[in-house]
Amino acid sequence: MTFTLLAPATGEEAVAALLAAGPGELAVLAGGTDLLPDIDEGRTAPRRVLSLRRLPWRELNWTSTELEVGALVPLASLERNAELRRRMPGLFEAVGAVGGLALRHRATLGGNLVRASPVSDLIPILLALEARVGLYGAQGERELPLEEFLQSPRRTSLAPGELLRRVRIPARPCAFRWQRVRPANDISQLAVAVAYDPLGGDWRVATAGVAPLARRAPGAEAALHGVAPSDAEIRACADVAAHEAPVRADRRATDPYRRLLLRALVARAVRAVRDRPLESSS
Repeated sequence: MTFTLLAPATGEEAVAALLAAGPGELAVLAGGTDLLPDIDEGRTAPRRVLSLRRLPWRELNWTSTELEVGALVPLASLERNAELRRRMPGLFEAVGAVGGLALRHRATLGGNLVRASPVSDLIPILLALEARVGLYGAQGERELPLEEFLQSPRRTSLAPGELLRRVRIPARPCAFRWQRVRPANDISQLAVAVAYDPLGGDWRVATAGVAPLARRAPGAEAALHGVAPSDAEIRACADVAAHEAPVRADRRATDPYRRLLLRALVARAVRAVRDRPLESSS
């Protein structure tokens, strides 16, 4: 497979190249951990590949209330961030669950989100944290909740000529739990993320590996109240999550097994947030 490689140095040049390309002619390369195997194995055949490697979208900035991450930040950079491990252990754990170490040195946060995989380990924790994405195009930058950005498996709300520029993540107590056969290699059978908003007093629960795309579980969220829900509330939350989930069997797990996992992992994740000292998250 041969193609022309483009490597613009600015966002304006990248957008211009996108707008000039015909339908299906150009593919965007961030880390390349998915795109390059797709090209090698013939699943896609772009005439041009737009590499983002020269763009300076690699900021990693903390404020008192949020983390701003450039779309091209490698996951390994997040994995080395001591502040992330202290303030948002759930997001830190989710980053470490993505593939192996070599893959995390290449894979980017932006590339992972644009891929919109139904079994992403990062999307549920970012949904639970109510992350927002900044999209860059010819008209400048616009911001969307991640939940609106994700449309369906492998499909996002990126408009023609747009690129994912940044991700803003509220700094909240959170937890991530997952299950897979071989931790370093396999796609997760199920992933669960939970976050608590100290200002609003609300809980967020999200799952991946259940529906065609990672999703929030509003019924389960409604069962939790306050910073320290009771064990009975946690059991109710886990039961609702397992009962309402549109679970489908596949080669990685059966429907009953996934519901059993979902009930157990939701309860464990909520307890992990509840039992963690709140003051250590700020």
